[in-house]
Amino acid sequence: MSRRAPFVPDGVPVLSRGRHRNPRRGACFMEMASFLAGERWSDHPSCTHPVLATLARCVNDMLDDTSRQRIALMIPEVVGLHPQDDRVAAALVLSTARAALPVAAEERQNIMALAILNAEGILAERDGREPGELSDTSRAALTRAPAAERWARIHLARMGFNSAALRPANASKVVALAVDGVARACVDDPEERLVQMLRDGIDVVSAFAPLAPVPVEETRPAPSTTPSPAPRSRWSSRTFAR
Repeated sequence: MSRRAPFVPDGVPVLSRGRHRNPRRGACFMEMASFLAGERWSDHPSCTHPVLATLARCVNDMLDDTSRQRIALMIPEVVGLHPQDDRVAAALVLSTARAALPVAAEERQNIMALAILNAEGILAERDGREPGELSDTSRAALTRAPAAERWARIHLARMGFNSAALRPANASKVVALAVDGVARACVDDPEERLVQMLRDGIDVVSAFAPLAPVPVEETRPAPSTTPSPAPRSRWSSRTFAR
């Protein structure tokens, strides 16, 4: 029995797999982001953090035609989402590796466990925490793949933490492997998991985006009918709320 074509509301782009030379040939998630940002047509626009862009491209290409339309409404959220915090790549590695570790094939689980432990260790060093301290979310993911965790800990004991693995280019490779691991997993809901991976990734990066200061409107007193002394300063204070 064939699937029904998904209903796409007016104004929502119909996404397709792969790279497209121009909009007439179709569009993927990040190509539409480049269009909304007013950039040159590309699936590698500068408006989005490169590791998040990798996640979006991979999820776009792994989803079937029906499920792919579910992520179209997320496109505006990645436009301009490019925080400069150097922890963003590590946070995306953690988010995607945690999602993939419990369901990926055994050989892929080793890589995901190593990615989690390495990212947690590097972030702990930067934050002044104990290197062996794990977040509850990472601990829960590793518990579901004990053999992979043992392998990763043996590797780290020999090699130590590798900060180069969290550079954007290397982090993007881990993210791509995580998406592929979920897409190929023997689970009933790979499409749902992929959509959630992108949703979580956007939320993770958004947490690092600086909040724009919102000026509070200044309330001026009503003019007085009686003369008052000249003010000491010509400037009034402004209050900014975050």
